[in-house]
Amino acid sequence: MSQTAYRTHHATDVTEALVGQKVTLAGWVDRRRDHGGVAFIDLRDSTGLVQVVIYDEEMARPLRSEFVIQVTGEVRLRPDGNENTHLATGKIEVVAESIEILAKADALPFQVSTALENESENKLPGEDVRLKYRYLDLRRPSMQHNLKLRSDMAKAARHALEDMDFTEVETPTFIKSTPEGARDFLVPARLVPGSWYALPQSPQLLKQLLMVSGVERYYQLARCYRDEDFRADRQPEFTQLDMEMSYVDQEDVMAMAEKVIAAIWKTAGYEIQLPLPRISWQEAMDKYGSDKPDLRFGNPLVELTDYFKNTPFRVFQAPYVGAVVFKGGAATPRRQFDAWQEWAKQRGAKGLAYVVFAEDGELKGPVAKNLSDEERAGLREAVNAEPGDAVFFAAGSRESSQLLLGAVRVELARREGLLDPKKFAFTWVVDFPLFKRTDDPDDDDVAVGHSKWTSMHHPFTMPSKDWIDKFDQDPEHAMSDSYDIVCNGEEMGGGSVRIHRDDIQDRVLNVLGIGKEEAEEKFGFLLEAFKYGAPPHAGIALGWDRTVSILAGTDTIRDVIAFPKAGGGRDPLTGAPAPITDAQRAETGVDYDPDSED
Repeated sequence: MSQTAYRTHHATDVTEALVGQKVTLAGWVDRRRDHGGVAFIDLRDSTGLVQVVIYDEEMARPLRSEFVIQVTGEVRLRPDGNENTHLATGKIEVVAESIEILAKADALPFQVSTALENESENKLPGEDVRLKYRYLDLRRPSMQHNLKLRSDMAKAARHALEDMDFTEVETPTFIKSTPEGARDFLVPARLVPGSWYALPQSPQLLKQLLMVSGVERYYQLARCYRDEDFRADRQPEFTQLDMEMSYVDQEDVMAMAEKVIAAIWKTAGYEIQLPLPRISWQEAMDKYGSDKPDLRFGNPLVELTDYFKNTPFRVFQAPYVGAVVFKGGAATPRRQFDAWQEWAKQRGAKGLAYVVFAEDGELKGPVAKNLSDEERAGLREAVNAEPGDAVFFAAGSRESSQLLLGAVRVELARREGLLDPKKFAFTWVVDFPLFKRTDDPDDDDVAVGHSKWTSMHHPFTMPSKDWIDKFDQDPEHAMSDSYDIVCNGEEMGGGSVRIHRDDIQDRVLNVLGIGKEEAEEKFGFLLEAFKYGAPPHAGIALGWDRTVSILAGTDTIRDVIAFPKAGGGRDPLTGAPAPITDAQRAETGVDYDPDSED
């Protein structure tokens, strides 16, 4: 619907079909050019640009960048040779008959003109400035594109789910604090002094209650909140596309999710081949050093633990030794290899051992002299390297070494320009462990329970069929019925088959060190519901901000969120979080002391 009180058409509605007709347009002055008594302005609205020609100097004189104007004029073809093939409206222009200034604009703190879109990104100010003036930043066409894409993706997901008989159900924002792997945001309950609501980390328990309620297929675009330490790829409040189904298994959920993903990608013109590939969690770690492997390129890790089982090199006398090939790396100057050491130390490693294979086949580098003759002779073949390559090594505990090599693998690909944002490599990661240790220094999740084990996903994940009878006897090796969907090295979403039997749930909670009294206090309402007939159910949630970011090809999820937070959860635009007044504090009951009533 283009026609409103202020316009007859949007900018890009003005085409050659309207030549000779009068139109009324409204939008911002993107830029202005004066040519000897004739002024040209590019009028910008949400659809794009159209050129307006002004022959009346008095009409043109007051117009400045970002003024909001209404233009009425006649559409004509541009003179021969003046067409702009880079513009959707590049063959026509509007000759202004009248212009009304609807709103004036002060000088902007930074330029948002479309003319800057193809120039270097360093034209933009720092992110804090962009977020402080987010309403200006959002005027930029790339940001408008991201918001429109996000909307189109949501529409596609809804249509796909509705075609599969899903029902959209909203769940509450004020709930009870339950253990889900991160810290809760808490809200004081003014009407019940001393009591608190928690904002949901996810609708996990509520969607399981919907399954008990008979809503066999549920979804919602749910707002979620997690009080986590700041990282560039996290936001304290975020959105997830939440989906849950009754009377299904893992295969059913994965097939459903694939249809949704294919529909979402189709909005941007991509056809996704189904079914999507799969890889086990163990294979992902062993081959790619990540549980969210980037499969846009190859170069898998090579395990050398057996190869170096009798090594004289003490560093390689470790539970795990692995390597990743640096193609053409032999020509790298020593100072750049030194920089790689610093890169590794920033990730918590002691360094990054390496060797180089010279063009003549000679083995060089700091590690080479520490190896036996036999190890030196067979190393190139063992790692599938060629003359002119280098090889990076990691040795130590299996998981930490693999994670380091996985990061090296991706960094090498980044430097080689292999991370094409318009190429999408999906995979399911399946067969996850059911539990993980709570003493892992690389894991910043909040432990659920009080034992040395916490849930890999959450406490309501079903053990795999092979482990249902024995998972509590061997938590270290127990496997789960859970699955993640990964794209381009990013975890796009994850889910699991849920526990619907109270005997299995009791045993899982026992492994986590959560006793019956604590379980009753924290989520007794769910355990109570399971007593009245809970159908088998399973589900998945897509991290919506990250999904949009992947499809949009942005470097950060903040570029696909209208009003994101900056570092530390700060909002430069509104100034949140901010102190409250003494009166507000007293009213909330934050300082309520039950003993004071005695």
